[in-house]
Amino acid sequence: MVITEDLSKIFGDFVALHPLNVKVFAGEFFGVFGPNGAGKSTFIRLLTGQLQSTVGSVEVLGIDVKKMPQRLKANIGIVPESESPPSYLTPYEYLYFVGRLRRLDDLSNKVLYWLDWFGMTDKRDTMCKDLSKGQRQKVMLACAFIHEPRLLFLDEPFANLDPIYQRKCRKWLLAHVAKGGTIFMCSHVLEVAERLCTRLAIIDHGKVLASGKISDIKESESETLEDVFIRLVGQLKDEEE
Repeated sequence: MVITEDLSKIFGDFVALHPLNVKVFAGEFFGVFGPNGAGKSTFIRLLTGQLQSTVGSVEVLGIDVKKMPQRLKANIGIVPESESPPSYLTPYEYLYFVGRLRRLDDLSNKVLYWLDWFGMTDKRDTMCKDLSKGQRQKVMLACAFIHEPRLLFLDEPFANLDPIYQRKCRKWLLAHVAKGGTIFMCSHVLEVAERLCTRLAIIDHGKVLASGKISDIKESESETLEDVFIRLVGQLKDEEE
């Protein structure tokens, strides 16, 4: 589903991502975790064709992302970090617009279904600029879920959601994977990894510090994922000092 070979990104003199070699297989819930500024969002933008890599290659769903980014975007769902729906559209209008782009059948009913699913029926005709942060995040998630794509890219998807909808979204994502979907998620919330991910990678300063199943990257059964994270990220910081 996702294959990178020596994928890296450099902005001027700053190396945002060192060469990364990652494989994500169909039916996985793969997570990338790291502190703020670790390179997670840059990584997901490279995988989804929003950025061009400096070196290396990336293939997603058998598509060369560098050569055919638009073809890729037609076949995936994306929830970018800190993005909001257009201010002067309503949730209904924006979901309908996204559905038209994706040529969905029975579109009006699909839009109404997802507005109801996210508890947004009473906000369907409210301008997005007048929604709360959590409500705007629900609209972005609904836009990614509406066509139930084979592959979802999620960057901090639970930001600004209340606990009820965090849990509801987690359940939907796990059910989506159980039906054969694949999810690539970036986050800094370790609890999410332990609840959801089949495999993960921990990155910092654009480098992969560890990857695999959670059980494989622990040094002992008593070690928690938080212990692993602090051990790896702290060790890197000590080396730099």
